[in-house]
Amino acid sequence: MTQAKSSDRVTVHYTGTLADGSEFDSSRTAEPLEFTLGDGQLIKGFDDAVTGMKVGEIKTVTIPAEQAYGVPNEEMVFAVERSQFAADVTPELGQRFQIDTPDGQQIVVAITEIDGDQITLDANHPLAGQDLTFELELMTIG
Repeated sequence: MTQAKSSDRVTVHYTGTLADGSEFDSSRTAEPLEFTLGDGQLIKGFDDAVTGMKVGEIKTVTIPAEQAYGVPNEEMVFAVERSQFAADVTPELGQRFQIDTPDGQQIVVAITEIDGDQITLDANHPLAGQDLTFELELMTIG
């Protein structure tokens, strides 16, 4: 039976959970995830886990933070003045925004602290620092 290898187009059903058992994502209620192995679309640990699987195989893997979304980077946490928000926006903890960086790229940030007129924003991925467990089922190799 054929095993999935780099540059294969595959479809995978998955359920992702955190260390506390809470589910953060799943394809089980939708279409399976379709991607090309090794093209960098997905986190390295996910790609590596699917490589070598056979159609119909189910396995569970834990991907350390370093092979998932990395460890939180303190340089991606910064404070801005409340006045930098539009007048019709009331900043609240946990809110997510898309902002432009000085070099013209767009990034997503979350409000992590509000201290008077200082609003702390975090541009790290929400799952940074988390070890992720995935139950994977390889559906097709195309």
